[in-house]
Amino acid sequence: MTIDLKDKIIEVCNKKIAQKGDAVGVSFYAFFKNKNDTPELLMEAATWWIQTHQLNHFEKAVKIKSLIENI
Repeated sequence: MTIDLKDKIIEVCNKKIAQKGDAVGVSFYAFFKNKNDTPELLMEAATWWIQTHQLNHFEKAVKIKSLIENI
């Protein structure tokens, strides 16, 4: 996983957790704008999320942050 994507995921998870608490869920789409201007990063996130970890569509932000921090 690229450093840029890793940093973006942690940033978004931290923001969501701060806004809505530890129970907030995220999907890998949360790390991207509605406009798909970085398809390579989107595919990298989707592959990590779906193929590598077989995660559900929505997962707790704290879980995703922990997974990312332990890469």
